[in-house]
Amino acid sequence: MTPARHLVLGMVLTGAAGFVDAIGFIELGGFFTSFMSGNTTQGGAALVDGAWPVVGLTLSLVVLFFIGSVLGNLLAFSNLRWGPATVSGGVTLGVAGALALVLMGHPPGQSMLVLAAAAGAQNAILPMRGAVRLGATFVTGTLYVAGQDLALALKGKVPPWRWAQHLAIWLGLLAGAIIGAWLYSLVGISALVLPIFVYAAFTTGHVWAARRG
Repeated sequence: MTPARHLVLGMVLTGAAGFVDAIGFIELGGFFTSFMSGNTTQGGAALVDGAWPVVGLTLSLVVLFFIGSVLGNLLAFSNLRWGPATVSGGVTLGVAGALALVLMGHPPGQSMLVLAAAAGAQNAILPMRGAVRLGATFVTGTLYVAGQDLALALKGKVPPWRWAQHLAIWLGLLAGAIIGAWLYSLVGISALVLPIFVYAAFTTGHVWAARRG
C-alpha cells in the first residue's frame, strides 16, 4: 500500500495535470496536452482524411510530450538529491511560459506545445510509492491496474483496498479537469496561475527536502 501522505501528494499533482490538460483541450479545440493516445488516434484519422493541419498539430504535441519526458527523466536521474526539485521547477517554468506566450498573442497551436512538453516532464517528478504511480498526467494504465488489483483482491492475493488507491489518482485527474474547465470559463487562460502555484509549491518542497538531505 502507498502511504497516505504520498498518495495525497500524487492526487494533487495529477489534479494539476488534469487542470492544465482541460485548459489545453479547450484552447486547442479538442486536442490534448497530456493524453497522447487521443492525439495519436486523431492524427491517424486526420492522415487518412488528408487533414494536414490536424496531422501537424497532433504530431507536434506527441513529439513535444516525448521530448519533455526525456528531459524530465534526464534531470531526475542526473542528481538523486536535487533531481525532483529541478524537474518540478522546469514544469513550473513550462506552464508559466505557455501562459506568457498566450498573453503575448501567440496562437494556441504554438503556446500549448509548451504545455505538452511540461506534461511529459511532470511524470518524472514523483517516484512510485508502493504499487501506485503518483503524479502522472495520464490514467488509462492506472484505471487498468485498479481493475487488476480489485480482481486480485477478490482472490485474496493483494491488500483488499489497494485498488482504491489507484482509483484515487484517477479521481484527482477528474477533479482537476473539472476545476480547470470551470475556472477557465470564469477567467480564461489566466486560470493557469493556479497550477503554476501548485508546481511552484512542489518545487519549494523538493528544494527544502534536498537541503535537509
